[in-house]
Amino acid sequence: MKYDIIGDIHGCYAELLELFEVLGYENQEGLFVHPEERELVFVGDAMDRGPDSLAVLRLLFTFQDRGHLHYCPGNHCNKLYRFFKGNRVQLTHGLETTINEWHRLPKKEQQQFRARYLRFYEELPFYQELGDDLIVAHAGIKDDMLGKPISKSIAVFVLYGDTTGKFDAQGRPIRRNWAKSYKGSKWVVYGHTPTEEPYIINNTVNIDTGCIFGGYLSAFRFPEKTVVSVPSYQPYQPERFQKFN
Repeated sequence: MKYDIIGDIHGCYAELLELFEVLGYENQEGLFVHPEERELVFVGDAMDRGPDSLAVLRLLFTFQDRGHLHYCPGNHCNKLYRFFKGNRVQLTHGLETTINEWHRLPKKEQQQFRARYLRFYEELPFYQELGDDLIVAHAGIKDDMLGKPISKSIAVFVLYGDTTGKFDAQGRPIRRNWAKSYKGSKWVVYGHTPTEEPYIINNTVNIDTGCIFGGYLSAFRFPEKTVVSVPSYQPYQPERFQKFN
């Protein structure tokens, strides 16, 4: 099987549809399929910050309903899940945009959407193994975590990355560059940390090229190991992109 692994969407629905078209996918009654039987894969964080989070999620619901969803939850997915479960969460870091969209729905549709999202999230794997040599996880995964039961530490890692517990001047978590020491033979494709270009090192690929911050929405094609991107329609925010040493 061949895959197209798409980076963090963050409500950029128009760019997502454009990327589907560039990749050669065709809309067949709401499900996007490829004439060469390629499969779409998503690294998570479909929502928050962007203009059309609910549209992106509804599209993913359709994929799930038809048995064609390859999606790993990210930290934003988890936070929306906790909100819909009734937990106290701060409406910050983009969650407020998704909730504002949701509040504009009629009350009955709000209830239906909430219930559907809860089911959506609860059916997702923390990470996906696709074939013998491809792993997809939102913020990455270390080779010694693969194949083990999902512990709290593994769940936190795949959702939030290798955090240090410290924060930068903008209040964002400081993370270790786990990919620099990755020694696994399987390719790990992830997102979570926006970079100006896909960050490729040691059989790992960060495919989050910051669409929501005015960069690109990108897909890593596997096994070809090539990248296809479309430009963002959002304002460019250069300070939001990570530079790895």
